Parts: sequence; structure tokens; C-alpha cells
Amino acid sequence: MPRTSDQEAMVQAQTTRLVIDRFNEAFNRHDANALAAWLTDDTVFEDTSPAPDGRRVEDRDAVVEYWRTWFVRNPDAIFEAEDVIVSGDRAVVRWIYRKVRKGQPWHLRGVDVFTARDGKVAAKLAYVKG
Repeated sequence: MPRTSDQEAMVQAQTTRLVIDRFNEAFNRHDANALAAWLTDDTVFEDTSPAPDGRRVEDRDAVVEYWRTWFVRNPDAIFEAEDVIVSGDRAVVRWIYRKVRKGQPWHLRGVDVFTARDGKVAAKLAYVKG
């Protein structure tokens, strides 16, 4: 029988995976209000641009407003998770971002590093290839 700490770690990882999956589902629906429910008050988002370090957005309201505007500019954009690796309160998601650009299908590959706390996303740090 697993020790209590092993059980707690397993529950933590399951909770983190659920949070990340629900967050990504809301994101792909472009539902900023649903995203807000999955973010801590002090959440942090680091975008992939501008180079070299990206823009840092702090606070749930500011992050939600950032994505609300982003959804309007990118109405057909979706993120497909290629792989999700969870360890405790952390998750790494390898993704493909797809949209139509200049009338042609276009994509970009990258990684998000998530931190979950109290059943919500506390940080989403984004990185891209190329």
C-alpha cells in the first residue's frame, strides 16, 4: 500500500492535470470568462513575444483581458496538446498552435510550463521553437 505522501502526490498530479485540461478546453473555445474561473487571483502569464523574453502579464483580470483581446485578433486559432507531462503542481504541455495566415494553414510549435495552486492555474509560461 502506498504511503500517505505518495497518495498525496498522486492526488496533486491528478488535480493539476484536470486543471490544465479544463484551462486548455476553455482556451480553445476562446471563452475568456471560463478561463478566469481557472486562474488564481495572482496568476502570471508570460507570452512568447516580443523577443527575446516575451511579455509578462500579472493578475487574473489583466491576463483575462489580454486573452480576450487575443481571441478577437485570432478567431480561428487553436492549440493542440501533443504531450502533457505532470509532476505534482507542475505541468509541461507540448503544443501546436494552428490558424490561417494570409489565407493558408499555418502552425507554430511550442511548450507551456504551468504551475497549479489550489485547483487553479497560478502560472503559464510560454516558449516557442524558432
